[in-house]
Amino acid sequence: MSAALCTALLALTACGGGAAQKSEGKSADGYPVTVASCGKEATVQAPPQRAVSLDQGSTEILLSLGLADRMAGTGTWTDPVLKNLEKENAKVERLADRYPSLEKVLSKEPDFVSASFLYTVGKGGVADRTKFTELGVPVYVSPTDCAGKDNDGGGDGKRVKTLTMDTVYGEVRDLAKVFGVEKRGEKLIADLKSRVTQATKDIKASDATLLYWFANSDAPYMAGCCGGPGIITRELGAKNVFDDTREEWPQINWETVADRDPDVLVIGDLTRKSQSAESAKAKIKFLESNPATKNLTAVKKKRYVLLSGQAMNPTIRTVDGIEQVAAGLRKFGLAK
Repeated sequence: MSAALCTALLALTACGGGAAQKSEGKSADGYPVTVASCGKEATVQAPPQRAVSLDQGSTEILLSLGLADRMAGTGTWTDPVLKNLEKENAKVERLADRYPSLEKVLSKEPDFVSASFLYTVGKGGVADRTKFTELGVPVYVSPTDCAGKDNDGGGDGKRVKTLTMDTVYGEVRDLAKVFGVEKRGEKLIADLKSRVTQATKDIKASDATLLYWFANSDAPYMAGCCGGPGIITRELGAKNVFDDTREEWPQINWETVADRDPDVLVIGDLTRKSQSAESAKAKIKFLESNPATKNLTAVKKKRYVLLSGQAMNPTIRTVDGIEQVAAGLRKFGLAK
């Protein structure tokens, strides 16, 4: 553990012989390891033993890599953890459902911090990542939130380049490399690719139009062309009715939605409670009662596909989204 981090923790912990401290001064084979981290670098001197993951997407990758025993805490959750990860997730302390405080994170004596979004380790999130790096804690931010993306214009950013699953696979490889479990990373990637191939086999949905609604009924966040939902749409050969905007999650009024009249509504089923109409149940109730939406083709025919918030983010759960939307299109007779 760095002296700076130990000093910062004096008021919070005994700063004793934690796992991070035990590795100080020792160099494991193949280390140090450096990976790109959204315009910066994250360098670890040895395989992390007390990692803290600050977004659910990042957490589920680490758990999928079998790293629960090397995680000291998690934070920032949108949905329940994946079913197959429940047992491993139960081994790791949840520091907060939303953003844990910097003090709470530091109290776990982390030797590595990961996040899915720049905002999480920026102003308004847990803390700016420079706070961590000044204390000797390397911070990794997923390339899905910065590669080919402009985050300087406010909101959720704009995709300058179209996102693909290769960037998600790149995040898996980065984290596997950091922890020295590269073979596990390649196996996870192979499994994900196999699922995508199976879900999209023989599907032809070029005539189907989709709309992705993440949250908020007052000023709804709909998916633009080129983020996580864009991956789903392109893999299935369908069309996003708002593929004419590169904004990640533009807020679009209901009159414009009515004009686009999608064949299928892909609805975020969130368990958080930070905005209006978070759950799918609340969204459907709104859609079927609001004058501007109740006559939409998808509403009248009840063509709803419900996805977790995580499946709409660019994470390993995007594959769940591909599978579920593909199943919905087949069910609705829109996949020839």
